[in-house]
Amino acid sequence: MEPTTELFKVSGTSREVRQPRSAPKNIAVKCPECKEIIFEREYKKNLKVCPKCHYHFRLRARERIELLTDPGSFVELARDLVSSDPLRFASESQVYAEKVVQERQKAGMNDAVIIGHATIEGEPLALGVMDFQFIGGSMGSVVGEKLTRAIELAIEQHIPLLIVSASGGARMQEGLYSLMQMAKTSAALAKLSELGLPYFSLLTNPTTGGVTASFSMLGDVILAEPGGLICFAGPRVIEQFMHEKLPEGAASAEFLVEHGMVDLITPRATLRQTLAQLLHFHRKATSQCIVRERILTIHGEQVLNNRSFIAA
Repeated sequence: MEPTTELFKVSGTSREVRQPRSAPKNIAVKCPECKEIIFEREYKKNLKVCPKCHYHFRLRARERIELLTDPGSFVELARDLVSSDPLRFASESQVYAEKVVQERQKAGMNDAVIIGHATIEGEPLALGVMDFQFIGGSMGSVVGEKLTRAIELAIEQHIPLLIVSASGGARMQEGLYSLMQMAKTSAALAKLSELGLPYFSLLTNPTTGGVTASFSMLGDVILAEPGGLICFAGPRVIEQFMHEKLPEGAASAEFLVEHGMVDLITPRATLRQTLAQLLHFHRKATSQCIVRERILTIHGEQVLNNRSFIAA
């Protein structure tokens, strides 16, 4: 197809010159798995999934929220939290405080997670969605704090919780502060569990390191997208340490399902429907439990009254 052109006149002459107009950017993407060329329109229509090999491209946090939740239902919380650089970390190449500022501008968000509350097919839930675009989705003090607030919101509102993980692990520039977020989020999830509120964990590509070793694998129901890298340490690191070759796909979502670490692999196209079914099931089960408890309470009170009458 010939490039479109626009006409303009050269100064001092009546001659018209045709100047090529630049081609639009991002008209197609290349699948890193099967090398298929996918036109942008088809790429977006297919929810950023390769139509040939079904490779799931990464989604930004807001894209994920738009995909999963009811239109206009999401309310963001704790948006202004930012890292204070507690260790004043600096390397030979860059100062961490400067890097965080650059990442905020580049990613269009203040840190690697967005939290809030929304509905899925009318069912309310609290949610936290991580974004790999911000320093590899690494978990620093802000990520831990925001996720803890999402958990506390679920406890306060007595609603289910969904956390979508996409992370390279703990953020090394925050040292121990980052590692302590593993304990912080896990302790908050323990309180959620004590109340019988469900926690759904969705693992996306990649979910590794301290995130995998804490809140990501603590879900009552753990879902994963197809082909995702899910592990604590990467296969190459393990092989170098153990001096043994790992089985093919040992860190994949499919491998973890086979070995009982993940409950279900859900393609992106059916993910919203699956979550809606889980939320509906929880609501019905909770309603039945409440009715059963009321019946038992009433029956227990009647038994006590009868015993009191007989004793009198």
